[in-house]
Amino acid sequence: IGRELASYGIDLCFAPVLDRDCGVSTVIGDRAFSADTQLIIKFARAFRSGLNAAGLSATGKHFPGHGDTEQNSHLELSRVNVSRARLDSVELRPFQAAIDAGVRGMMTFHGDLPALDTTHTAATLSAKVMTDLLRTQMGFKGLLVTDALDMNGVLGNMTMTEATQRAVVAGNDV
Repeated sequence: IGRELASYGIDLCFAPVLDRDCGVSTVIGDRAFSADTQLIIKFARAFRSGLNAAGLSATGKHFPGHGDTEQNSHLELSRVNVSRARLDSVELRPFQAAIDAGVRGMMTFHGDLPALDTTHTAATLSAKVMTDLLRTQMGFKGLLVTDALDMNGVLGNMTMTEATQRAVVAGNDV
């Protein structure tokens, strides 16, 4: 994949998916490597290494985890209604492993995670999630890219201008 992308002059890949397949998400489903966190970490590391060997940068997605939701964030604000302890032990582990291994990019998830931010704001627009958690607590120093901002899960009733401004204020680079 890395060699093929490089042959087209592409140097940034919006992969690997670091979400866990919890068996409930119709959006993530078979895009996830596994339901097993250790396998996700293993396969993502191999995928990222292959991209890096071809001169590409990998972008882990969808931070902080899109696999454990039944809603489609393209259509509505998804909700991951699990405890912070569960997020730390399951959903966040592949992201932390990728950060520790030097992943250069991270893509956001347009979902509500009440254990991280009680304001019912999409994680993409939450400084508590993007800056406080991802950048400060987890130590991510790379490029933070939003998922598509025209998705109803983030846009909702606001304008594209407002969503874009809020995404930047939350800590996103692109």
